Amino acid sequence: MPSNAATPQPPAKAERPPGDERGRRRLALAGGSLGNLVEWYDWFVYASFAVYFAESFFPGGNPTTRLMNTAGVFAVGFLMRPVGGWLLGRAADRHGRKSALTLSVTLMSVAALLIAVAPAHASAGPFGAVVLLAARLVQGLSIGGEYAASATYLTEASARDRRGLGSSFQYVSMTCGQLLGLAVLIALQQALTEAQLTDWGWRIPFVFGALLAVVVLWIRRRLEETDAFAEEAAAEPADARGSLLLLWQHRRQALLVMALTLGGTVAYYTYTTYLTKYLIGSAGMARTTATLVSFTALAIFALLQPLAGALSDRVGRRPLLIGFAVGCAVCTYPVMTALGSVTSYWPALGLCLIPLTVVTGYTSINAVVKAELFPTRVRALGVALPYALANALFGGTAEYVALWFKNAGHESAFFWYVSGCALVSLVVYVLMPDTRAAALSRAEACEDGVPAGRGTPAGAASERAGGQ
Repeated sequence: MPSNAATPQPPAKAERPPGDERGRRRLALAGGSLGNLVEWYDWFVYASFAVYFAESFFPGGNPTTRLMNTAGVFAVGFLMRPVGGWLLGRAADRHGRKSALTLSVTLMSVAALLIAVAPAHASAGPFGAVVLLAARLVQGLSIGGEYAASATYLTEASARDRRGLGSSFQYVSMTCGQLLGLAVLIALQQALTEAQLTDWGWRIPFVFGALLAVVVLWIRRRLEETDAFAEEAAAEPADARGSLLLLWQHRRQALLVMALTLGGTVAYYTYTTYLTKYLIGSAGMARTTATLVSFTALAIFALLQPLAGALSDRVGRRPLLIGFAVGCAVCTYPVMTALGSVTSYWPALGLCLIPLTVVTGYTSINAVVKAELFPTRVRALGVALPYALANALFGGTAEYVALWFKNAGHESAFFWYVSGCALVSLVVYVLMPDTRAAALSRAEACEDGVPAGRGTPAGAASERAGGQ
């Protein structure tokens, strides 16, 4: 057999003028972020408007029971995320990040239109709930692939020493998507009566989300593939990339993704999607006030993401992850308990900012950490599938678990559940290597003196970083 011992030369890379390179990175940031914004707007607007359309599809029973039904449909959408992560992650590794990004936003727009036209129980009986469920499953399929495609694209398209900053815009765009949904909610609350919102007004944001996808499709069609993918595609045939067999060879990293996601996803959905319902249902706050609190808190939260991402480029990823886990375990119970007794804007805002600042240690860098664990040929699938599985098991069920505890009369037990999940992830954060120095391409591996053949440069670099 021929020897592979010789150190390969870095693959040839077309030189671009500095201005062209900056423009390319800005377009990549816009394409990855804006599409992600629309995806997560459509995903989160379901939760934001659930208090209005719950009775349309699930009449009868008390308000908590109706919300549990809509939360159950919300959770079912997460069950499709592993399927979407597998299908679109595989597509991103085999056919390119750009094609997967375009497909995911198309699926999301179709799902949004389905929800917008779903018939209410009064006119179609349970068929309306079936349409709602089908749309949510399509959303789950889409978002399962979008996370990995955008996380991989934003990470690979960023300069090596600014990956934490570049990838942090994934949660900036995710949060801005939620903010856009809340802004639409606030506008409709001001323009329509409660009865109009409950009757038909809740359909407007889903139509709006589908229309936004047209703009995003235009932007994403102009994107270029990342250098890392183009380099790998030239060196490896498509069927050698993005397979489950290949992912099995990196099962340790896949399990690591699931474990480090556990605490972060439970905390994120508790402090964002569930928090508004908690302020309304448990604290007794007016819907308009609770919505405004969530909007302001999330706007500040979005601004924190690039700051924390840039910090990770200087100090590493692990310190931020460890800080998140410790803070979440310590502050969740006292903060959520205090929030249960506030009824005015400023005290609620101040308390909400505490856990959102804590969870920034996870949200700002979790995308880059996961991408840095895998080699290019299985990076999108490696990020997508284990992350989606963890979300299906823990993130998607967080709201339902919270409402179940509330319905059983033990709401405070949920706060301990959130803290416990953070402690599990804390163990992982302490033991895992820091991935900041990972080489994400063959060219970068050669720069580091690591053979860039069929090895795993990302894994090799992260192991070196962990041993420093």
